[in-house]
Amino acid sequence: MRTRDVLVSYWRMPVVLRLFATASVLIVLFGAFMRLIEPETFHTVFDGIWWAIVTTATIGYGDIVPKTVAGKLAAMVLIALGTGIIAAYFASISAAAASRETALTNGELPYAERGHVIIVGWNERTREMLLRLMQRGSPLRFVLIDATVPSHPLPNVPVHFIKGSAHDDAVLEKANIGHAQFVLITADPHKAEEDADKDTIVALLAAKSLNPSVYAIVEILTARNVQNAFRAGADEVIQTNLLAGTAMAASLRSPGIASAIERMLGRFGEQTLRLLPPTEQQIGQPFAAVQLLLLEQNMMLLGVIRGDNGNLAVLPQRPIEKNDRLFVFVP
Repeated sequence: MRTRDVLVSYWRMPVVLRLFATASVLIVLFGAFMRLIEPETFHTVFDGIWWAIVTTATIGYGDIVPKTVAGKLAAMVLIALGTGIIAAYFASISAAAASRETALTNGELPYAERGHVIIVGWNERTREMLLRLMQRGSPLRFVLIDATVPSHPLPNVPVHFIKGSAHDDAVLEKANIGHAQFVLITADPHKAEEDADKDTIVALLAAKSLNPSVYAIVEILTARNVQNAFRAGADEVIQTNLLAGTAMAASLRSPGIASAIERMLGRFGEQTLRLLPPTEQQIGQPFAAVQLLLLEQNMMLLGVIRGDNGNLAVLPQRPIEKNDRLFVFVP
């Protein structure tokens, strides 16, 4: 029964491991056999194993060679058996590596690490964001989910690709949503704005149902769906049309302002806008005083996000509170 169990376990092993085990047993057996029939040539079993390895690998150093007819016959048998097994072993390794690379490119390989960022939707905004983050050496690890592209859209960028719809629980689980730190859901540019927002909210509901603690950032195009996104569990909403419309209106009032904002937001090599918690020294100080302190550190205080309501305050004499967040510009 025990022998049968061993054989069953052997045949259930992956092909690569099965070939490796077979080659290892064959090399050890022939190494011991050569020590038995030619002890004057093979002084130890290790000498026999060494000879068997270099013989099956077709290296043939020639430092140890059989002298007797029996030894040469054994060598012929080993070459006939072992060379084929070793060749098949290396071919299996190459095939497995090629298969894994193909699965990775086609978005079929599950993601196993934790603390990553899941990005839903491939579009020009996603491309721009990923390339900028990569250029800045971001420590974050990214998983891209998309059903519209045939294969990995950025094969030379360290981003894991999962092909499929984020509405599907199986796809989200393949992206390891349960251990993700962030999920960013972008709007589908191929659909009408209302339909794109509905798809975004459905994907958000699916992600939050599988991982309620994941920090969800969603792109919403229509103002009437902002509250729906928050009701669905969004932690942060990016209103793309609102940002673009504000920049357009600003340019009409003051020509050139949109270009200035674009240059400020689009600088490479550093993160220009940040939200920082106040230090012990800054708590209790008026806004204007903290602004001067930050200027000495080459940072400009643009405003203060007050508590959980998200209001931006710029009152010069209002003191900084513990739960505030400082909205700063790093030139």
